[in-house]
Amino acid sequence: MCTVVIRVPASSDEPTRVLAIRDEDPSRPWNPLGRWWPESHDGVLGVRDIRAGGAWLAADPGESRLAVLLNRADVSTRPESEITSRGNLVLDSVAGRTIDGTPTTHGFNLVEVDGPSARVVTWDGETVHTQELAPGTHMIAHDDVDDASTPRIARWLDDFRSARLEDDERWWDPWIEILERTAELDSTDDAAIIRDNRPYGYPTLSLLACVASVGADTVDVRYGELSEPGRLDGLDLS
Repeated sequence: MCTVVIRVPASSDEPTRVLAIRDEDPSRPWNPLGRWWPESHDGVLGVRDIRAGGAWLAADPGESRLAVLLNRADVSTRPESEITSRGNLVLDSVAGRTIDGTPTTHGFNLVEVDGPSARVVTWDGETVHTQELAPGTHMIAHDDVDDASTPRIARWLDDFRSARLEDDERWWDPWIEILERTAELDSTDDAAIIRDNRPYGYPTLSLLACVASVGADTVDVRYGELSEPGRLDGLDLS
């Protein structure tokens, strides 16, 4: 399951910082960060799921919005024939459209960043819940925000909170250094962030990461792929 680390600023003059790690089936094709929706979402760039056409992460620099999607277990009894892709939620979010009514997707945590503010919209198959994120550093995976019952959050949240992010071109380096330390764990360890989820019944491994700085009037997103699925051996974010 994917992991997001986000630092929400105390001042609207400062940007929101995001680190997002994507876990997915390596056989499911994707396009790297780019402008893949020129007709329907002009100006939006993101990581595109080729099969369904939506996005895992997307940003609209002109509107200072960013969104990233994490899967979440749900209790829905909706038949699979009626289930729709979650990727469109990300594109709707950066277009400024909120979730209206009952989603027809599987469960999710949708992280939405709007300049210096952020929220997480959760769908568990029964209800939609929105949590505004207070200033500070948070982690989100497949359960609740800062959920201490999620081993990777319990193990690493304090480290990410303690990291000092400088206001320079490579502000993300302290977080990547922590990510490299997390990768010293076996990728099947419950506390690992760089993951191999196959022993748990999911065909997913960590494949790529993005970092983003979302200010009041701009978004800067960087993208990098892991050298091989489930293994962090250097990460070139460009």
